[in-house]
Amino acid sequence: MKLSDQVVLITGGSRGLGAAIAKAFGREGAKVVVNYYQNEAKAQEVVDEIGKENAIAIQGDVRELLDVEVVFQRAKEHFNQPITTVVNNALVQFSFDAANRKTVDSINWDDYQVQFEGSVKASLNTVKVSKNDMVDQKFGRIINIGTNLVQNPVVAYHEYNTSKAALLGFTRNMAKDLGPNGITVNMVSGGLLEKTDASAATPDDVFALIRQSTPLQKVTTPEDVADAVLFFASPWARGVTGQNLVVDGGLVMD
Repeated sequence: MKLSDQVVLITGGSRGLGAAIAKAFGREGAKVVVNYYQNEAKAQEVVDEIGKENAIAIQGDVRELLDVEVVFQRAKEHFNQPITTVVNNALVQFSFDAANRKTVDSINWDDYQVQFEGSVKASLNTVKVSKNDMVDQKFGRIINIGTNLVQNPVVAYHEYNTSKAALLGFTRNMAKDLGPNGITVNMVSGGLLEKTDASAATPDDVFALIRQSTPLQKVTTPEDVADAVLFFASPWARGVTGQNLVVDGGLVMD
């Protein structure tokens, strides 16, 4: 299915990487569902930039199955066709702040639970709700957002890194389970992004160090990652599933 024929849900689509992904799909003519949890104004800005004829902002906490069901139903009614493509991007209560991160002495299981629910549980909810329509269409694209910190935890963000490692396992198992129905499940893992709300607490000297250490001599941008997400949704990736594409300028070579 061409990108311009797809209806794409981006969870956490109101800011940062999510907004960049939403705009990238909008640029290619897809119909875009900008999911947000709290910031309606930011979500509406993304919709306005894409164009209201091809985008809608819908509130919902993706950790709650009932909320996800409402998001999918509203999108289906608005565009008069079901969602074909899901980008699980939402990030819950986390900042990339190495100086104030939780260490082994201060972290507890509740901290892990918050991130597991925001990544794995939320992705499970969107897969469950999208599956039947994708099976009916014999087409579905699910793209999960990971991190290169799984391969190389240069900063031990324990709860975040571990939740994304679990999301990679989720990605591969879902790829195996859903593949016979024409549904692909892949992951795109960016490096530290310059600069989003989540990375705002990261000092400039850290970005400088990444730039010096990276083969492309640049820090990854949200737009870099967004275009890789487009690849997995496009016809060019029709034979690819269960894969993790690291987009960080070559900092991690997996």
